[in-house]
Amino acid sequence: MKIRLKKVHAYIYRYSVAVFFYVFWPFLYYASRKPERYPMMNKFRKIWGYCSSSIAGIFYTYTFEETIDWSRTYIICSNHTSNLDITSISLMTKSNFCFIGKEELLSNPVTKLFFQTIDIPVNRESKISSFKAFKKAAERLQQGMTLVIFPEGKIPDDYPPQLHEFKNGPFRLAIENKVPIIPVSSLDTWKTLWDTGLERGSQPGICHIFVHKPIETAHLTVADADALRDSVYNIIQTKLNSHAN
Repeated sequence: MKIRLKKVHAYIYRYSVAVFFYVFWPFLYYASRKPERYPMMNKFRKIWGYCSSSIAGIFYTYTFEETIDWSRTYIICSNHTSNLDITSISLMTKSNFCFIGKEELLSNPVTKLFFQTIDIPVNRESKISSFKAFKKAAERLQQGMTLVIFPEGKIPDDYPPQLHEFKNGPFRLAIENKVPIIPVSSLDTWKTLWDTGLERGSQPGICHIFVHKPIETAHLTVADADALRDSVYNIIQTKLNSHAN
């Protein structure tokens, strides 16, 4: 597609996100009022994500290295190249879940409701904010809620995207709470929509997501956090390399 058409498509996708958000707003608002309704909020988040993507001709296909037992609690760690990664992981996850994301999402009219309630905002430049966010994340894990974190901390600026260094927090959190990590390789969402889509546009397509087998952490100590981080990084990088080839 020519860049002009791709930018038109990006606006179609963005408008579909906004339209369906306001369609589902009463249900999302009702579900957001009490923590015991958060599973309902996630159900509507999934429906919203599916509808807004489908209208724009964007779909997701998943390959699982092994069957996931969704009755357990996990930390999901994925590379991050596109706003579509949020939708793809929301649709993938079959248990109650929340995201940790940058504090700026509190000022976005679409994401504000989520980050005031079910999701966890963090200012990674502030040690106090990071401490509070990860303390809240630990509470969510103890309540049986799966946590989704993009360990790069942001969508990198380079295009085509490269996998950047992972932050250490998710891996310490997994070890301290003895929950498994599920590495996820988002193989080509960036080809459909890179970052927000405003710079290079977007196009209809199928996004391929590879879900690696869970990594157990119950036998690890905090001293193993760096090794766990590097292991997850290498798992995702190896899969991205094999897909590129």
